[in-house]
Amino acid sequence: MTQMPGHGSNVRPLSGGAVDHENLELTASDGNHFAAFSAQAEEPAGPAVVILPDVRGLHPFYEELALRFANAGYDSIAFDYFGRTAGVGRRDDEEWDFMSHVAQTTVEGISADAQACVDRLRGRAGHEDRAIFTMGFCFGGGNSWIMADD
Repeated sequence: MTQMPGHGSNVRPLSGGAVDHENLELTASDGNHFAAFSAQAEEPAGPAVVILPDVRGLHPFYEELALRFANAGYDSIAFDYFGRTAGVGRRDDEEWDFMSHVAQTTVEGISADAQACVDRLRGRAGHEDRAIFTMGFCFGGGNSWIMADD
C-alpha cells in the first residue's frame, strides 16, 4: 500500500464527523496496482464495507459515500477497477472513455482487487475477523452479486 501524494480528493469530511480518510494505492494478489479511497470510523460499529462503483470507477460520489459510511461507524473502501488498463491516476470525467476499459475487466481481476480492499479493512488492529460486505452500483452491483457466492 502506498499513499498517493498529489492524488487528493475534493471530498470534504462531513460536518461534525470524526472520520479519517486517505487516498491509497493498493496491490492485488495478481500484482495489479489500483487506486482506492479509504474512510475509517473513529469508533467502528461493526462490519466494514467495500464499495464497488459504477462503470466510471473511483468517482468522487463513491469517495463521499465511503465518508458517510465511516461517519456512521463503518470503515469503508471504494476502489477503482482500471489499474490494469488505465493506471492509478485521476481521470477527467469529460474525456474518460471508461467503456473501453470496462470491456477489458474480468471477474477474476475485480475479485482480486476487492480482496485487497478486504485485506486492508481487516488489517486494522483488532479487526482481523470482522465481517465485510460489498455494495455496488450498476456494474459494481453485478460484481458485488457475483462475489456474494464466494
